[in-house]
Amino acid sequence: MRTTFGVLRFGVALAACFATGAVSVRTLGAQDRPALTLELPADSLLGRRGPLIRATNMLAGERIRQLLLAGFPARFHFRIELWTEGRLVDRLVTAGEYDILAQYLPAEKLYQVTQVQNDHALPLGKFAAVQDAERAIGRAHTAPVVARPSDRTQYYQATLLVEVLSEKDLDEVARWLQGDVAPGLTGRANPASIVSRGLRTVASRLLGGEKLEYDATSPRFHTP
Repeated sequence: MRTTFGVLRFGVALAACFATGAVSVRTLGAQDRPALTLELPADSLLGRRGPLIRATNMLAGERIRQLLLAGFPARFHFRIELWTEGRLVDRLVTAGEYDILAQYLPAEKLYQVTQVQNDHALPLGKFAAVQDAERAIGRAHTAPVVARPSDRTQYYQATLLVEVLSEKDLDEVARWLQGDVAPGLTGRANPASIVSRGLRTVASRLLGGEKLEYDATSPRFHTP
């Protein structure tokens, strides 16, 4: 059974691992910086097909790669909106969302990439090289939003939210460190709870708990 000292020692080791250089951030060149882009379909298809979304170089940073190897999944949440221009204020017409999840499977030594849309999981593949997983994330996807006939100018707005660690992930790590897999069922107060809360704060800061957001806007267009 893990003790408070054991939790603290592991927590300090985990924090030190990421704070002392195990997670280094390399300087990215302009060509390999993460980017989100939108590409409109041909004019004749504007009323039948959504734009293409590409999220390139999303695993280019050494930090996010180390996090994946450490067992922390990455979630890429895409939201695409269709807007019409107004005289005073633009109007949101409709929107669609989907996720791409990337995680490292240590037992298989493979990176797994999965697209989730409307509660349906679509496997995009398992890859031995992180670069191949990055390319799977960066494949062009047709947005689940199609322009409607309108006499007003329209455009698409896309946002991508990247989360390396969610609050739920951090809570799961804390419970594992405490050795209490079901604290809500046992009803016992763990003596390491204070350490866990502190570790959660440290992990949030050191392991990339902050969120990264990217956005892109399409050219204006008209649909008959």
